[in-house]
Amino acid sequence: MKVRPFQIVKPLNENLIVQIDRSKGFYNHLHQHNEIQLSLIVKGFGKLIVGDSVHQFRDGDFFAIGSNFPHLFKTEKDQGIVEMVSLFFTRNTFGEEFFGLADLSEIKPFFDFVRDGFQLESNLQDIADQVIQFPKASKTTRVVLFIQLLQKLVNAEKKSLTSFKYPKEIGDLAGERMQIVFDYVLHNFQKEIQLNTISGLVHMTPNSFCKFFKQRTNKTFFQFLIEIRIEHASQLLRNNKDLAIAEIAELSGFKSISNFNRKFKFFKNMIPSNYRTDF
Repeated sequence: MKVRPFQIVKPLNENLIVQIDRSKGFYNHLHQHNEIQLSLIVKGFGKLIVGDSVHQFRDGDFFAIGSNFPHLFKTEKDQGIVEMVSLFFTRNTFGEEFFGLADLSEIKPFFDFVRDGFQLESNLQDIADQVIQFPKASKTTRVVLFIQLLQKLVNAEKKSLTSFKYPKEIGDLAGERMQIVFDYVLHNFQKEIQLNTISGLVHMTPNSFCKFFKQRTNKTFFQFLIEIRIEHASQLLRNNKDLAIAEIAELSGFKSISNFNRKFKFFKNMIPSNYRTDF
């Protein structure tokens, strides 16, 4: 799979690309594209990997992913049909001078916010109500809705998706290796994963693999693995009230409850039982 370029299909005579994904799973391969992506999760839950970070998503979440950031949406199994509405565009979608107009100065900060990507933390219902209008709206109405949407996003509360301070383009060979690693981890994080095993999958020595992975994610492989496990545990805590915390720890790949509690508190700033109570 070529991670870059990933071509977003542009309909004839349309500048702003509106896409509806409705299937048994989202496009769960590591990819990057020139377009900025705004995505509303209408239905579904799983994990989003973007840049160097792992996040969970569920119904109603809204994400903005910056240009050329490697990312993938990985849906969890056994949840039926999932749905996502996305908008794809660049700064020049409506012409090189469009977003430079003085009348649009209020939305210029959006392009600063989106460089590292963000997840919306306020006005979720208002934003969702607006995004779901795009697929059936006329071209003219879409432009009006789009400008209004960017204005709302500028003023809404949001959190950054990645700690990268600059985008890292991933070439074909490196992208194929990263895809193999991500795919293996997402299917095997509940088991013990040896460094020899994961480095062997991409035909590298353990030492070379460690350097390769950190250069492209800004963290070690095992830091990434623990984040995947913690986000999976978070989803179980939120969605499976009947599971004991010890069971959740085991299902998330942790061999001891004490290690699980310690790692969970480090990443979430609270112990698992308090996290479950909060939700």
